[in-house]
Amino acid sequence: MGLLLFQACKSSKEPVSPQPNAVEKFDAEVALKWSDLHLKLIQTSAGFTPPVAARTIGYAGVALYEAVVPGMPNNRSLAGQLQGLSQLPQPESDKIYNWALSANATQAAILRNLFANTSAVNKTRIDSLEKALLTQYKDSDEAVNERSTVFGRSIAQAIFEWSKSDGGHEGYNRNFPADFKVPVFPGAWQPTENGRQIPLQPYWGNNRLFVSANSTLPMPQPLEVSTDVKSQYFAQYLEVYTKNKVLTQAEKEISIWWADDPGETFTPPGHSYNLARIAIKTANANLAKAAETLARAGITVADAFTLCWKCKYKFFNERPYTFVRRAIDPAWVPFWPAPPFPGYTSGHATQSAATATVLADLYGDSFAFIDDSHVGRPRDTQRGVDFKARSFPSFWEAAEESARSRFLGGIHTRQDNETGLIEGRKIGRNINALGWRK
Repeated sequence: MGLLLFQACKSSKEPVSPQPNAVEKFDAEVALKWSDLHLKLIQTSAGFTPPVAARTIGYAGVALYEAVVPGMPNNRSLAGQLQGLSQLPQPESDKIYNWALSANATQAAILRNLFANTSAVNKTRIDSLEKALLTQYKDSDEAVNERSTVFGRSIAQAIFEWSKSDGGHEGYNRNFPADFKVPVFPGAWQPTENGRQIPLQPYWGNNRLFVSANSTLPMPQPLEVSTDVKSQYFAQYLEVYTKNKVLTQAEKEISIWWADDPGETFTPPGHSYNLARIAIKTANANLAKAAETLARAGITVADAFTLCWKCKYKFFNERPYTFVRRAIDPAWVPFWPAPPFPGYTSGHATQSAATATVLADLYGDSFAFIDDSHVGRPRDTQRGVDFKARSFPSFWEAAEESARSRFLGGIHTRQDNETGLIEGRKIGRNINALGWRK
């Protein structure tokens, strides 16, 4: 009788699956296989530059989490917590769900929508993975399979509809908008050696953020522009130039490892997402932990890139390539080509620090892991560097190395990196502060 009374008092808005079918009973393979394909889609689909890629990671992570959170008795939905996301479809009360199938269906559906422009080959890959996982995880009860799949698809559709209003919908079609007028003033960004006259995604900072607390973060002020050899500004760029001429082999390896160029790799936010995947595998996490991990990491890189881009285009700060050539050495070429967008603050530093902050909250401040993200890539013969796995005693040390890699590459100053690390930690803390638990 006591049990019946307890069940009767449960809100229909927070259905809980019977314990044998709780999300924690499933392994993380569904989450890992879909996130792996997601990274391949980023690398092989046209137009998925770092900000655009980060956005897809955010929505896919939220969709995964919401597709399974009804079967996580201690966790809360993000509906009502994220900006513009007021409500989501709910599973039927007191019905059994196969949460692995819900996760499978929602990831297939959300990726089809977010990568609508991808190749026919990639679309076939999505179809094939969905079918393979359905076969692997399906229940003997076809009603359970159908119910679970329908619920997962409904979550994906709701998340995708929500995504359309953020300002970044189909951003892969407008990476370099022709209507943008490049401002001209002392210390302003200028086209670099890649020849791009319009910088990447100049309006991206206007997009809606996932977390409202990140909308109120104050904009960090850069140093005052100066060519005075005694100024802090001059010293910042001189330091980049001086170091770039005496890089050790180990420092070259750091620079190349974190470069993550679009088209050649799954981009910097993809690298952070892969670190989340590595944490899941290293900890042998279940589906519940994996879903929360990928949701936090996804929201993190999405908000980090939006805020970083807002800062970049507010100050439109020049790259070392520009300053050094006009004030120190007209013939200088950095170790790594300067990206086609302003320098301050560093996207690598910002999103790496934010990701490290959320992953440390989930797995601990001293979680050791091996980053094998680029193992297997062919040697960079131009720079004489091989891609070797890197070991880290913590997520934060990985974030610091990611930030430093851009200084070593000759494309970011110390202030770009140090400020990015500080701001990224703030972003991550705001995401950790969401109501993940009941």
